[in-house]
Amino acid sequence: MGLLIDRRGVVNYVLVGDRRSVFIPDLTKYRFSPGHLRGLRLVHTHLEPSGLNREDLTDLLLVRLDLIVVIEVSRDGLPGKTHLGYLLPSNGSRWTIETFEHISAVTEKPLDLIALAEKDLSKRITGRAVDGVTRALLIWYTGRPVDLIDESMEELKELARTAGIEVIDSILQPRSRPDPRYVVGQGKLRDITVTALDEGVDTLIFNGELTPSQLRAIADQTELKVVDRTMLILDIFARHARSSGGKIQVELAQLRYLLPRLLGKGTALSRLAGGIGTRGPGETKLEVDRRRIRQRITHLEKNLTKLQKGRRTQRKKRGSQSVSIVSIVGYTNVGKSTLLNTLTKSSETAENKLFATLDPVSRKLTVAGGPSCILTDTVGIINDMPPELERAFAATFEEILDADLILHLADSSHPNSIEQIETVQSLLQNLQLEQIPKLLVLNKADITDAATLSNLEHRYQTFSISAVQRSSLTPLLVALSSKLKEIRDQ
Repeated sequence: MGLLIDRRGVVNYVLVGDRRSVFIPDLTKYRFSPGHLRGLRLVHTHLEPSGLNREDLTDLLLVRLDLIVVIEVSRDGLPGKTHLGYLLPSNGSRWTIETFEHISAVTEKPLDLIALAEKDLSKRITGRAVDGVTRALLIWYTGRPVDLIDESMEELKELARTAGIEVIDSILQPRSRPDPRYVVGQGKLRDITVTALDEGVDTLIFNGELTPSQLRAIADQTELKVVDRTMLILDIFARHARSSGGKIQVELAQLRYLLPRLLGKGTALSRLAGGIGTRGPGETKLEVDRRRIRQRITHLEKNLTKLQKGRRTQRKKRGSQSVSIVSIVGYTNVGKSTLLNTLTKSSETAENKLFATLDPVSRKLTVAGGPSCILTDTVGIINDMPPELERAFAATFEEILDADLILHLADSSHPNSIEQIETVQSLLQNLQLEQIPKLLVLNKADITDAATLSNLEHRYQTFSISAVQRSSLTPLLVALSSKLKEIRDQ
């Protein structure tokens, strides 16, 4: 038998189990925040003289019960030893266990113990951010080599930073294949949940894309917000979308992604959404039924088609003026917008964050002693870009299709610059852009060590610049002028 009692002393549930245990019901309506407990204490009987068992301690930790009282029952049905467990660290454990010879010998006051446990819990959430800042654990599951893991994990950290998330820790779970329900396995997920609760974490960010069933299962098991890599990138896109076209593309990508993940009634949607990945359409749009969301998607697709037609008209107009078009492409955050600003003396948004530019920006560039051209900044490329993003931002990538020259800008200072260059080259090949002349240029020479810079220049037979130093751009202007003249003379 068991009772769940709130802090007013009111019995909220009467539980009946078997000889081994009692089953705790769904307690999601008793939500708690980091640094606080559930607001319920469990008093139940044991038919064996075992004290608090592993299941009791797991409930104490994961369910975040105020405390647990176990009353041993003798063969004649009378109460025997009484065991009290609560979340106050003791002897190297996360909990304290006290044993009394009889229930009448218990002298502890429950509310006093709960207050002490919550005070300690809040104190252990060190360096807790101000309210409103998301605190997250990054979860990586893979069977890939360690160097590739480090590279992808650093990129995930940078994505989180760009989204305004405070990363508390990164957890690696090597697996040849993900667990079909919990991705990292139920045991590992239980450990992650304990760590999250101890550190005041409210969000779990997984490095890959989760299926709808995995999102639901993990959210239900942990009662934390669950975000995958695609949802995180969608959130960044929503933060940086400025023009009506960019906002349409972001909302379209979000709705397409979230449509199969809508649960209707229940609590998991609020934990899945919770801000991350829902900026743009907003929660009210995501909570409507599937029929209305499909109607919204159809409406956005029509608007996007009109946008693509308008951009094609603009590109034809530029082409009829016999002005060459140079598209700046590259991995995200390599300095494309900064280069555009420096060359054309414009003031487009340029931040040290991923995907600061979403909408194609075109500016006229006049090269001294050479032909004028239209310089176009494009959305940054990232490894394993989710298909929904490629599809939604097709209008942006179309800018590259009409280019006379592709200026591939790479970050020479990045530790994985070679992998980034290969990622961009692979995408350009997938877009069937082999026939367009290309010029690879290394950026951020001012913060790259000389040996690395020399090796990259030799490897790719190119030169380096610093987009923030106009004086370093002379080789680029000369190369642009030469390339454009070659193109015109063909």
